[in-house]
Amino acid sequence: MYLCTERDTNIHNMRILVTGASGFIGSFIVEEGLARGYEVWAGVRDGSSRKYLSDERIRFINLSFNDREKLTAELASFAVGNGRWDCIIHAAGVTKCLDVNDFMRVNYEGTRNFLEVLQACNLLPERFIYLSSLSVFGPICEEQPYRPITEQDTPMPNTAYGKSKLAAEEFIKGFDGLNYVIMRPTGVYGPRERDYFKMAQSINNHVDFSVGYKPQVITFIYVKDLVKSIYLAIDKRVSSRCYFVSEPRGYNSRSFSDYIQSELGKKYVLHIKAPLWVLKCVSMCAEVFSRLTGKASTLNSDKYKIMKQRNWLCDTAPIEKELGFAIDYPLQRGTKEIITWYKREKWL
Repeated sequence: MYLCTERDTNIHNMRILVTGASGFIGSFIVEEGLARGYEVWAGVRDGSSRKYLSDERIRFINLSFNDREKLTAELASFAVGNGRWDCIIHAAGVTKCLDVNDFMRVNYEGTRNFLEVLQACNLLPERFIYLSSLSVFGPICEEQPYRPITEQDTPMPNTAYGKSKLAAEEFIKGFDGLNYVIMRPTGVYGPRERDYFKMAQSINNHVDFSVGYKPQVITFIYVKDLVKSIYLAIDKRVSSRCYFVSEPRGYNSRSFSDYIQSELGKKYVLHIKAPLWVLKCVSMCAEVFSRLTGKASTLNSDKYKIMKQRNWLCDTAPIEKELGFAIDYPLQRGTKEIITWYKREKWL
């Protein structure tokens, strides 16, 4: 399905909203919108960092996704004198939580509230792009040799995160009158991201840690390539589609660490491979510690299931054929850029 409106025949007139704009991925989406000459609105929460949202052209709106009354007031206030957004890129969500129930509350219920209030305020956009995750499919296609996960496979998420994203997807697909595109990226890395950064920190200290003895195939997508795919979906005006966003090839568990080691110039690194039960014990301890400190940890029982998964290959043929998507940053080039950024920003 293709959409064309009078307003967006000139891209410089396009008005977009990026939710989760203060986050790692959201901030890059905002930057690309500005580079294209769009009128860019950044959806943020009260108290959100604006470190990477300093461009004076950015317009801000607070969005309280889990408070319908407040969200209605926020969107109704915007509607007065502004009309509606041509496109909303919904990147808001959580990837780690203290309370496992927060995944569903934020990722699913927040999305449901957002769409229902947009509709009530007559603000449904011409396009709605949702950032989901490859995790919605869970550990399927794990018989060797591994085959790519395809859109014809049945999603069977085994994590609270994946289940919450799938619930949001299903709600979006069933929402009447919504022209949606769902992006399902694999592991996203790049500048400003802190989880993969921990690997670089460890290797910088001459230690690399991996788990599981069964072969694992990992896939990656550099943040700028993910952003590129999102704007291709806008340019091509596709609707009612879901796409995997990934490099077309997979890597073994040592590839990323070897690239990092090379870029850091570390001659000697101790590579430790532990059984999965060690990771499970560490994850459980980290989860208990998180509850005591009140701070969500990168390692938890949900993350353990993600790291345990052996096959992360996915079929990228549809996005390549339908959107003309091709990556600019294979893992080696992307690693070079993030290490350069870490050093420049004095993270390392």
